Amino acid sequence: MKLVRWMAIVGCLLVVNSGAQARSSYDGAWDLVFVTQKGTCDQSYSFSVNISDGIVTHPNLVKFRGNVTRSGAVRASVTVHDKYASGVGRLSGDAGQGRWSGYSGSARCSGYWTARRN
Repeated sequence: MKLVRWMAIVGCLLVVNSGAQARSSYDGAWDLVFVTQKGTCDQSYSFSVNISDGIVTHPNLVKFRGNVTRSGAVRASVTVHDKYASGVGRLSGDAGQGRWSGYSGSARCSGYWTARRN
């Protein structure tokens, strides 16, 4: 009986500890602004994303992938119909920035992005 109780306690500690490790200091809602510097894509795009356990998500974009490492390095991509964009950058505290590139139909575009925690 003591062995079963000990295993249950260790199991609970592992679950609690792994959950704590999965949380990211960047978790929460972020507002993003994408600015086009080259190409004929829209001049700027704005939208919000959520970060949970280092995974970046958007509620209305099915083909959106992104992650943030513990050090704040960001990598993400999105596909909507004939449009695709990917980017890299870094978050630090409540802000971030990076570069992106992609296409809309046959138009190639690139620029920078900024982020603010809301």
